[in-house]
Amino acid sequence: MNLESPKVTVQKPAQELFGLLSDVRNFEKLMPENIAKFEVIGDDAFIFGLKGMPEIKLKMKEKIAPNKIVLGAASDKLPFTLVTNINAVSEHSSDVKLDFEGEFNAMMAMMIKGPISKFIETLAGNMSKL
Repeated sequence: MNLESPKVTVQKPAQELFGLLSDVRNFEKLMPENIAKFEVIGDDAFIFGLKGMPEIKLKMKEKIAPNKIVLGAASDKLPFTLVTNINAVSEHSSDVKLDFEGEFNAMMAMMIKGPISKFIETLAGNMSKL
């Protein structure tokens, strides 16, 4: 299952935005208002939980400065990645798009498609809060 967020423009240079997103602590600022838990568990990992959803542990898998950051699920139960693509628009602004890629059975995909789509849209929409 592949889902994409809308592309958003952030008033920060690509390198600065990359630096902010490379620090997992900053993901707390991107989370939706209905977040029930956010806990940093290392320099490259955090756990978050939304009300009514199981907690998810994300780990930094790959960083390619200043354009790409890949977070992946630390559990094999729900294997997925969340890829942040950053493209410089000008010296002072960047476009950001999130791509969610996961391997789920049809039933699971049907259940999580809506909440995951809304979640990545919220993450992208909150980029300006960084």
